[in-house]
Amino acid sequence: MTDEIRDADGCEDYESLEESGLHNVANDDLETEDVIGGETDDGEPEIVEPDPLEQAVQAANDKYMRLFAEFDNFRKRTAKEKAETYQDAVAKTVLELLPAVDSFERAMEAPCTDDAYRSGMEKIYQQMTGIFEKLGVAEIPALNEPFDPKVHNAIRQVEDENFGESTVCEVYQKGYRLGDRIIRCAMVAVAN
Repeated sequence: MTDEIRDADGCEDYESLEESGLHNVANDDLETEDVIGGETDDGEPEIVEPDPLEQAVQAANDKYMRLFAEFDNFRKRTAKEKAETYQDAVAKTVLELLPAVDSFERAMEAPCTDDAYRSGMEKIYQQMTGIFEKLGVAEIPALNEPFDPKVHNAIRQVEDENFGESTVCEVYQKGYRLGDRIIRCAMVAVAN
């Protein structure tokens, strides 16, 4: 029996067989007639067909595992699509609101003698920026930053000794991002 196991396991010596634990298997547990099914008339071993009920259970189990894996993939894909759909909706909504935010910023930069009017404008602007923060929308830093074509849209080059080479020296329109996604690039002038 040890030689049969040694040949089947591919072990060359008794020590490796001992390490694998196969030498402790009792002879009653591995009867060759159960595995091979006896011998035919010409002396060849007869191969016993597996039980059809066992095959049906194995096939049903395989089908169940495949169905479970497909459902798990579907669940993950649906969750990912739902998150992406939400991000798309937020980005499109914010993009439509940005011109109004730009108008508020320009209005607050203009000289105003009425303090109540100015205070009201600032409060509305703070509300809008607060909503953007809750949604995860952040302004893209631009002024005095190195020019990055991924987030900055250069519309002009300026010769200015006060700024380093390829540095943003003016911001015409602020850029915004939602997480890693760019909603709108910053429109800037770049110094040479």
